[in-house]
Amino acid sequence: MELTIIGCSGSASGPKSPASCYLVRHDGFNLVLDMGPGSFGGLWRHIAVSDVHAIAFSHLHPDHCLDLCAFNVAALYSASAPWRRIPVYGPPDTQERMSRANEPVPGTPTDWAVDFVAWEETQQVGPFTVRLIPAPHSAPAWSIRLEAGGRSLVYSGDTGPNPGLIEFARGADLLLAEASFLHAEDLPPDLHLSGRQAAEHAAAAGVPRLVITHVPPWHEVADVFAEARPHFGGELQMAYPGLSVTLD
Repeated sequence: MELTIIGCSGSASGPKSPASCYLVRHDGFNLVLDMGPGSFGGLWRHIAVSDVHAIAFSHLHPDHCLDLCAFNVAALYSASAPWRRIPVYGPPDTQERMSRANEPVPGTPTDWAVDFVAWEETQQVGPFTVRLIPAPHSAPAWSIRLEAGGRSLVYSGDTGPNPGLIEFARGADLLLAEASFLHAEDLPPDLHLSGRQAAEHAAAAGVPRLVITHVPPWHEVADVFAEARPHFGGELQMAYPGLSVTLD
């Protein structure tokens, strides 16, 4: 299983990165987790985007899903169109929500080149067994666990502190965890993690490797790393576009 960071800027795209997007590959299958603004262009640096086999959304905040609109335009109208139809996994209202975002003229339905599939607690996506748990956030959101080839990756999605995430990540090879806040004792509840909290979750879960992502452009990545480092004894990396991690 291979994870490639396409975009890791939190809450919005930034000067150094698209917003959230992660390419996970195994046995020739290309799964995209989230597709925030700027990520469609970023994907071209790593694969022919027509070779994406499935897209999955942790939730429907704009910084995690809006570039599906760009993907759809290319799938319908690019020089290599039409692309094969692929599944897009998300909440039951994903098609309706994305159609509102994409609507070219009010009242005109979107011609979608993808098939929308509602998340289930456990389901098979290509070679991946995918499991989900709810994440405390300001919108319906999920943390996602991918298992394939005897390896496992957990993506926190956007989440506030969550003991359930610790149990969910136990035994995983890697935790990809958001850290939108610099740590303070009075952080808003049920919204995001700080770098320290991401590290504490990883340490409590016993994962050997932590990649911290979703740092917004108004924070310094180095500051998040500095506050996380004392709280996690395993391998710690900050996400950046192009970072590739192979789990073998």
